[in-house]
Amino acid sequence: MLHPGLTIFLNGDLGAGKTTLTRGILHKLGFDGKVKSPTYNLVEIYPFPLMTVFHFDLYRFTNPLEWEEAGFREYFNTQSVCIVEWPVRAQGLLPAADLTIALSTAGGAGRNVRILADTAAGHQCLQSWQHQQTPCSSYS
Repeated sequence: MLHPGLTIFLNGDLGAGKTTLTRGILHKLGFDGKVKSPTYNLVEIYPFPLMTVFHFDLYRFTNPLEWEEAGFREYFNTQSVCIVEWPVRAQGLLPAADLTIALSTAGGAGRNVRILADTAAGHQCLQSWQHQQTPCSSYS
């Protein structure tokens, strides 16, 4: 359901599964290489034929202005999908999220997931996904 131009924020505590979710998204898109956490590089880049996925981890930012200094603004464009972990670390400077995904642990190996659509493009993406899903009681 992802298409170029989307911005996705991932929220959740350390260990909630933000990078694991991103890994699953990238593998579903056809990427078969290793998906690393971008904690130290701040961004990992995954080129696909129809778009580029930029996976950001802003955890190490201590000041939102570090976002401006890093020069990442140009990555948010109509040819890319940007997935941002810890968006609160650049609050007020990031482009608006189309989708916001909140992850939390549910005990054991389970996770609770809450997906919010924040724009028309986000609503369209979420509706398309919901129409293709089979109801399943194991989803939270």
